[in-house]
Amino acid sequence: MGRDDGPRVRVPEQRAPEQRPADEAVLHFSVLGPVRARRDGEALPSGSPQQRALLTALLLRGGRTATAAELIDAIWGDEPPSQALAAVRTYASRLRKVLGPDTLASDSGGYAMRTGPDALDLTVAQELAAGAEKARAAGDRDGARALLNKALGLWDGEALASVPGPYAEYQRTRLEEWRLQLTETRLDLDLEAGCHAEAVSELTALTAAHPLRERLRELLMVALYRSGRQAEALAVYADTRRLLAEELGVDPRQELAQLQQRILRADEELARPADEPAPAAAPVRPAQLPATVPDFTGRVAFVRELSDRLASAEGSVMAVSALAGIGGVGKTTLAVHVAHQARKHFPDGQLYVDLQGAGARALEPETVLGAFLRALGTSDSAIPDTLDERAALYRSTLDGRRVLILLDNAHDAAQIRPLLPGTEGCAALVTSRVRMVDLAGAHLVDLDVMSPEEALQLFTRIVGEERINSEREAALDVVAACGFLPLAIRIAASRLASRRTWTVSVLAAKLADERRRLDELQAGDLAVKATFELGYGQLEPAQARAFRLLGLADGPDISLAAAAALLDLDPHTAEDLLEALVDTSLVESAAPGRYRYHDLVRLYARSCAERDEQSPGEREEALSRLLDFYLATVACVSAMEKPGDTLVDHLAPTSYSGLTFASRREAQDWLYNEAGTLLACARQAAHGPALSHAVDLLWAAIELAESGANSKEYEATVTAACRAAEESGDAKSEGRALITLANVHHVSGRFDLAEHECTRALRLSSVAQDPLPGCWASNLLGIVALYENRHADGETHLTRAIEDFRELGDRPGEASALCNLSRVHLAMGRTTTAVSLAQQGTAMYDEMNHALKGANGRYALGLALTQSGRLEEAADSLKEAYQVFKDSRQRLWEGMALFRLAELDIAAHRPAQAAANSETALTVLRGIGGEWRRGNVLTVLGRSLRGIGQTGRAQVCWREALEIYEALGSPEAADVRHLLTSATVS
Repeated sequence: MGRDDGPRVRVPEQRAPEQRPADEAVLHFSVLGPVRARRDGEALPSGSPQQRALLTALLLRGGRTATAAELIDAIWGDEPPSQALAAVRTYASRLRKVLGPDTLASDSGGYAMRTGPDALDLTVAQELAAGAEKARAAGDRDGARALLNKALGLWDGEALASVPGPYAEYQRTRLEEWRLQLTETRLDLDLEAGCHAEAVSELTALTAAHPLRERLRELLMVALYRSGRQAEALAVYADTRRLLAEELGVDPRQELAQLQQRILRADEELARPADEPAPAAAPVRPAQLPATVPDFTGRVAFVRELSDRLASAEGSVMAVSALAGIGGVGKTTLAVHVAHQARKHFPDGQLYVDLQGAGARALEPETVLGAFLRALGTSDSAIPDTLDERAALYRSTLDGRRVLILLDNAHDAAQIRPLLPGTEGCAALVTSRVRMVDLAGAHLVDLDVMSPEEALQLFTRIVGEERINSEREAALDVVAACGFLPLAIRIAASRLASRRTWTVSVLAAKLADERRRLDELQAGDLAVKATFELGYGQLEPAQARAFRLLGLADGPDISLAAAAALLDLDPHTAEDLLEALVDTSLVESAAPGRYRYHDLVRLYARSCAERDEQSPGEREEALSRLLDFYLATVACVSAMEKPGDTLVDHLAPTSYSGLTFASRREAQDWLYNEAGTLLACARQAAHGPALSHAVDLLWAAIELAESGANSKEYEATVTAACRAAEESGDAKSEGRALITLANVHHVSGRFDLAEHECTRALRLSSVAQDPLPGCWASNLLGIVALYENRHADGETHLTRAIEDFRELGDRPGEASALCNLSRVHLAMGRTTTAVSLAQQGTAMYDEMNHALKGANGRYALGLALTQSGRLEEAADSLKEAYQVFKDSRQRLWEGMALFRLAELDIAAHRPAQAAANSETALTVLRGIGGEWRRGNVLTVLGRSLRGIGQTGRAQVCWREALEIYEALGSPEAADVRHLLTSATVS
């Protein structure tokens, strides 16, 4: 093979085809794969290989005439048969009968194809490639990528597959080269778009297939470097240099050597995509500012002061203005209004986030940075995990841009420091209930209530001048009763505006009654609570009850169905009440069918519940109904996901019914969409009389931990439930919480902790005479023993689990333990029984139509079949499991299935495919599964890379795996040391 630094390949040009009548049957031809002909989608016979060779020669001439001598040479080359001319005529005659005389025409002793527009897939691919080139030149990177993907998608394997003759062989080589060039161009665009992590897998496979193609190696180095894998990128260069010297006796080309030096220098320019060639491909321009209120009034001095600060941001390192004031004073309204006026000074966009700082669970900076980076055009795969790395990438992304960041409702300076841009031309507006005195360099603004004039002006703009002019004194009384607080004024004015029969005096009289307002409160909260009291006091009794009770629930928001359960109302009645509360501005509509409180309003609603509920038990009953709703609905989800599983039969009984679902997908969507509110409900209930229901809710929703969704919040909630159960002396709840926590530790790779919690759960299961957690504990202890190479212990635990599950009549549990026992037998070298056990477990799952757990069975079966040498059957089993895991959002097992497929590929001597699967597994398992599993994947990736000749990269992967194993004290470290030693010796 030669090097790829020669001239670019030119593919045959196509002559513009003639126009065909609209009602004529349409012929289509394919050469980017097997040579085929179709009429209106129906395949036509193309004859013998030599006949297809003649068809190929005619199609690739683009309508030009080919003489008989040219066709003979194309089909047979220098050694034609004695009857070659007759054979050519026979082939042409047969093709003419199939295609029609107008399509294959005789011309001057030769033949020519007369095809319609876009009849040949090669022509379509050329047009798409040309369009992509134009789009890229015009700066439309995404458009170019889309067109290239369409062009490459036209290939169906090797071009001109199985077509004989020198002409076909020559064209096949040229078309393959062109395909590679298109692929390189598309991958280059992928890297420009920041899709470097996704590109690594494909480039690894391509460099294995084309080891001497330096452009692919160059792209792989860039992709690895931008993925934070600098050592691997340098190892690619070392592998390339060694290979070129051994195969061709040459050094890498200059571009590759220069790239190595840039990586060694940690070139910052190389770490981000290249600048776009034209303005059309400018960076993503976010416009996230909430809408400004049309009746914004007053605050003239503040607007001028802040606007001047923002206008001067272009010439300063960073302009930060922090607005402080009590809740409801109008900080957000003012900040949004000023930000809209300043948009012209920030042409590269505006970012906005509500940091929820007034509540108990303020947003974490790393979460906000992830959202900001995505809004600025960064792909998910390029977003780092740690706060410091995200903050650094955020500042780098903003460098050279002029972006305004509005950080609303901040908790403190520590929360917002990582969110500040720190670059010239950018600015930040911050609102908070506290003064940011410890925010260095910030321009502090203390926002007080409105002046009486401004307050009256705002009230008038909402209500209308006609109603105010005749009752000016009454209007002044109203705004005074509101404490001149903008939010209070807006609520009062909105109520008056929606009631045409009321006069301003009626409203003023209502506000004059101090019994409807709170007394004896701290001065800082007096106006805020008086404002909320103003709206609350004018609610109908049913609305007021809904307001009080809904505020009891923790969580970011609440769905209509959950709210109906909490209120013990049908959904239609509940929706009417909620929408009425939205109209009064006491509740916000987060999305259709979802509602939320402002943090301070929620606190006020709870104080009203404590003060106004006639029955003290109604608060507990409301929260109990909500918990029952979630538990019953999760039980329904579990029953659909795991048919035949007895877990739902062991859950605490509920007095309130939950939702039902039409499909498994609908049930899954509900579970993951409601994860935040569901966990908040469980966390809240864990500290009260409903502890057992809260624990069962967590147990039934255990897939949230296995999917990686809300995994940290799930673990924190389970840990709190364990502590609460232990403190209350509730052995049954503690045992169930412990087995749930043990599963979390297992998923995270913390096997010592998983074993500890399982052992405790097993003991408590016996004490509480609650057998199911004991069965789960034995099952999980068996798997942990397998991971720790204690195979005899694992067999003992799993045998006990099988017997216990059978005694309970829990067939899914029995199937799970059988599949796990299969893996233990496999580790002990008993492959025949391993296959048999996995087949038994999988058959049981299939009998129950248990798709998700059936995938676990096929996963175990795939491992056993791999080790027994039945590789094709193993691949089918693992691929089927992988697809189910992926569809079910089980990220841990999706990644592990890919890892096992990579192991299988190595056994089948397919190192390139193994490398691709390993790379994808690393991406899927990012942030889930624990370090031990990551070490396993890195080890297999290294073996794959060694198989395709990339020994330098392989050693980098093994060294990283060794660090993981040594830190964990894992025995796998010895195997990796041996791999590194053998690689060094060789």
